[in-house]
Amino acid sequence: MDDSPSKEYFSELYKKYANFVYRTAYFLTKSKGLADDITHETFIQIIRKYHLYDPSRNIEPWIYKITINITRNVMRKQKLFSVFGKSNITTEQQHIEHTVLTKESNEELWSEIIRLPRKSKEIIILHFYFEYTLFEVANILGIPLGTCKSRLHYGLNKLRNNEQVVKQMIQHRMGGK
Repeated sequence: MDDSPSKEYFSELYKKYANFVYRTAYFLTKSKGLADDITHETFIQIIRKYHLYDPSRNIEPWIYKITINITRNVMRKQKLFSVFGKSNITTEQQHIEHTVLTKESNEELWSEIIRLPRKSKEIIILHFYFEYTLFEVANILGIPLGTCKSRLHYGLNKLRNNEQVVKQMIQHRMGGK
């Protein structure tokens, strides 16, 4: 018998991280359907590639990296994103999905973040929403720390036109203080 984890282990992993994966995919695609597909594909890849995971390390960044890679592939195939992250889903779908997002966070904040280029948007979501350090974000995305910092700086400069958005992001990062 091999040393691979049991079905129960993967079931628990799914219960613990499915919402995390879904939210990440949703924030990046703005599509409920694509987020569902990406969530399922992410867990299929987790099972297939689990032998590559180093159990001495935190599993969250590994799962996030798989999620990001699958999301990028799906977006590339579907050609959903323009330079400003707009999708081709209908206005009614956008309204419904926007309502879901508003329950989780401030509408103005996310509408500004969604307009950012993908590379800056990913870093801002990881750093401010999921509260990863910039070092962790760089590792997850497989980029140098300096590149991560410059993309964050670029994204924040784009958001600075709306000072309230930046203040809300900082408050969220600091735990609402």
